[in-house]
Amino acid sequence: MKTLQDALYNWLTIKIVSNARPDDSAARETTELFEEILLSKFGATDLKITKDKTLYRVSYKHEGEVKENRFPIVLADFTLEQINENPERYVNYPVED
Repeated sequence: MKTLQDALYNWLTIKIVSNARPDDSAARETTELFEEILLSKFGATDLKITKDKTLYRVSYKHEGEVKENRFPIVLADFTLEQINENPERYVNYPVED
C-alpha cells in the first residue's frame, strides 16, 4: 500500500465481506492483514466504520488525533456484490480444526 487512503479502502472492502461472511476464513485473515498494515506502516489505530445513505466513514486514530476518511458505498460494497453474484468463484474454505 502506497497511501493510508489505499490501505483504509482495502481494509474497508474486505471488512465488509468479512462482516457479511463471518465463516469466511480468507476474508477474516485478509482483514487482519490489512489491520496490521494500517498499524505498522501508517500508525492507524481504533478503526471504526459508520455508514449513512451514500458513504462509509472510516474513523481512526493517528498520532493521537482522530481522523476520518469517506468512501462511496457503491465502491466499497462492490467486492461483496461480486461475491454474492458469483458465489461459485468465491468458495469459502473454512479452517479445519
